[in-house]
Formats: sequence, C-alpha cells, structure tokens
Amino acid sequence: MKNVLNTLLILTTCLLVLSSFTENDNSGTGYQIGDVATDFSLKNVDGKMVSLSDYKDAKGFIVIFTCNTCPYAVASEDRINALDAEFKKKGYPVIAINPNNPAIQPADTYEAMQQKSVEKGFSFPYLYDESHTIYAIYGAKKTPHTYVLKKEHNKLIVKYMGAIDDNVRDGSQVKKRFLAEAVNELLHGKEVTVSETKAIGCGVKA
Repeated sequence: MKNVLNTLLILTTCLLVLSSFTENDNSGTGYQIGDVATDFSLKNVDGKMVSLSDYKDAKGFIVIFTCNTCPYAVASEDRINALDAEFKKKGYPVIAINPNNPAIQPADTYEAMQQKSVEKGFSFPYLYDESHTIYAIYGAKKTPHTYVLKKEHNKLIVKYMGAIDDNVRDGSQVKKRFLAEAVNELLHGKEVTVSETKAIGCGVKA
C-alpha cells in the first residue's frame, strides 16, 4: 500500500510539473520574436486579394488580428485607424485580419466586415482569414492581437507582438503605446525595447 501511495504521489508531482510547463511554454504555438513571418493572400472587403508582397515600398507592417464583434476590438477601431494614419506614410501600413468563423460568431461574416469597414472609415485593408489558418500560423489568440514585422533582406521579421497599448478598453486612459513605440524604435534604427506584451481581448473563435 505504501508503494502504491508513493507511486501516486510521484505521478501527481509529474503531472503538476508538466502542467506548469504547458501553461507557460509558448513554443510551437505561433511566432516568437525574431521569427520569419509568412506572407498570405487574403480577400479584402473590396473583393480584391491582398498579400504583403504587394507593398513593394513598405519597410514593414503592422498586422492586427481583429473582428467586428469583440468589445475589445470595437474599442480599438479608432486607434487602429490612427495607427495607419501615423505609420503608413512612414512605411509601416496596417493590415487587419478577421480570423473568426461566422459559424461560431455569426456577426463576423464577410458581409458584416464590409459594413464595418464603411461605417468606421477604415483606411487599411480588412482581410478575411476564410480558411482560419493564418491566425494559427502567427499564433494570434485574441482580438485584437498585433504583430510588427520588419523587412530585412527580403524577409519579414517579427519584432513586436501583443497588445496595441496598456488600456485596450479605454483609449483615453492609455499611458504606454507599446505598438507605436516599437515601430518608432525600428524607424530610428533601434531594437525594440519592449518586444512582447500580453494581448488582451476576446479569444479567437475559429
């Protein structure tokens, strides 16, 4: 009986240790800082296919996984427009991607995306990840979830990922603009000081 209890104790300890690693280890779940990001070809709200390779003069990209419905994403819409206005002319345009499956989240249909783009006056492409694969390759878990990519030797290198800023609920209360600060550092030839933050938002529904 004592041996059985000892065995159970050892197994329980092993499971707890394994669980700890599983909860904290992000390897194999998407991109890490310094990884080479894949290009894609996704349908924009205007019906045209868009790839990052279409932007020959871009220095990099601000890729944002977002959607029509999540309150956090909705609260970020004006900030995403502002980011595009601030950085597109400097070589870092915004590319927004909706990863959600409308079979799970009915208000995230392509038609609803088109309506949202018009209502909010989106100045950037709003792409539909219809196969629900690109978000998984990138490792996006939330809406919004952001990535800053920099062109280096014809490759797209992940330089920042996580939140837009430190107050996704209320743009008027933002104190740290994580994404903007990362892009500005890259534009000045510096390495990104804060390269990863925790994305706050609704879970991707795919």
